[in-house]
Amino acid sequence: MRSVRDIVKYHSMGLSIRKIHDATGVAKSTVADYIKRFKELGLSIEQIDVLDDDALKLQFFPDVASVVVSRKAMPNFNYIHQELKLRKKTKVTLYLLWEEYKEDNPDGYQYTQFRVYYRRFVKKLNPSMRQTHLAGEKMFVDYSGVTMPIHNQRTGEVEYAQIFIAVLGASGYTFVHATPSQRQEDFIYSHVKCYGFFGGVPRVAVPDNLKSAIISNNKNGIVVNESYADLNRHYGVIVNPARPRKPKDKPKAEQGVQAIQRYILARFRHHKFFSVDELNEAIAELLDRYNNKIMKHLQKSRTELFNELDAPYLNPLSANSYVYKQFKIAKVHQDYHISLEKCNYSVPYKYIKEEVEVRYSTQSVYIYHKNRLIATHPRLRRVGECSTLHEHMPSKHQYVNESMNPQRLRSWAKKIGEFSSVFVEDIFASMEYPPQAYNKIVAILSLAKLYGNTELELALMYATKHNTTTTKSIRSILDKKLYLSDSANNVQPSSQYALFNNHSNIRGADEYK
Repeated sequence: MRSVRDIVKYHSMGLSIRKIHDATGVAKSTVADYIKRFKELGLSIEQIDVLDDDALKLQFFPDVASVVVSRKAMPNFNYIHQELKLRKKTKVTLYLLWEEYKEDNPDGYQYTQFRVYYRRFVKKLNPSMRQTHLAGEKMFVDYSGVTMPIHNQRTGEVEYAQIFIAVLGASGYTFVHATPSQRQEDFIYSHVKCYGFFGGVPRVAVPDNLKSAIISNNKNGIVVNESYADLNRHYGVIVNPARPRKPKDKPKAEQGVQAIQRYILARFRHHKFFSVDELNEAIAELLDRYNNKIMKHLQKSRTELFNELDAPYLNPLSANSYVYKQFKIAKVHQDYHISLEKCNYSVPYKYIKEEVEVRYSTQSVYIYHKNRLIATHPRLRRVGECSTLHEHMPSKHQYVNESMNPQRLRSWAKKIGEFSSVFVEDIFASMEYPPQAYNKIVAILSLAKLYGNTELELALMYATKHNTTTTKSIRSILDKKLYLSDSANNVQPSSQYALFNNHSNIRGADEYK
């Protein structure tokens, strides 16, 4: 249902059906149908955003089960055109090629319609025209093929900064930004800086087909990278990438890249930079000179044209700056958690085995099911960490979780001995979320039932002294009675606690009252 949401949003922004078709790749007839249904429903954009995918589908397509769509197979006109190029040699005709098409597709188009489609195809071959850019409409984006060396003063290594270039269509006003790479996070960060530099946002972004922006762009349609799509949804910008290997689709970007290489990057050929920030400072000084330079054929600078043409028509910036997010589709495990970069996050248990969409930033993790937010967690960093919310558990698990609490574990440790209490407190102190410590504490304290309280106390003292406090190592100490080999333990204590009185980790019994 993402296409329905995008079409409705673009329609509310006042875009035409053709522009919505260009942005989404959805057929114009379908775009018109969705807009008609939206108007008939009388819903607002806010109401559409609240609905989940199932509810939205029921509103827009109540009779979807009864709809049957059929299409005739479209001829392969590339093949047909190549065959006709050889007709002087092969004597092939368009009629013969149609007959071959009908043999493979008995329900296909008749000859008259076949000819009409072929003539339309021929007219579209290699068109070349001067593009007219509307004020504030398009921003062309590309990377320079020329990179800039960055010298690491500490190691002496040389890395190469990538040069991001954005050009507004009507004025040619240009933004340049250096980043360590062309990775998605750097690519999006350059866009955020770019929109801030322009003081507004265009209606259409025309990027090249790098993977940070476009996953695929072919006859089957355009698939935009989800993080890049989210950025442009935030700013209300349509993504309309150039066709692969068609530089004429983005002439402003091609011209801008060439001009920046000659006017800015060429001036740095004898300069040594030691950081990307230093390079950006140098670029900023020359960029103002470049934009303020008078163009002979127009007798105006790019800055003057920007103030006259693009600036008044750019859409305003969003109140909140965009926060970079990544996206992932995950499946809920049997323990009602999803895995994200080797950390685990809970969702309500009723979503077990369901697919969910995870949207995560450097600080937070948001989990959606059919466009409905079902869980929010702080971002975890250490491998194996787990964030489990009490309300996500089944009632039986909630009871177990409530019965297994820090106070109960502290009481259990206190009954075994003073050093067990110290050990339990150390484990709790090392965990940000107390339930993460439950399993380890229970596994350790349970050893007292097999080996005895005194033996466990001695083993914990030995384990702490030798900095080996895993469950496996403590069990090994108990099995091999390694604590007896320690010279400090060869002296028989006068009482149970005399054994621990001079240990550096003892904080005293009053600490745990």
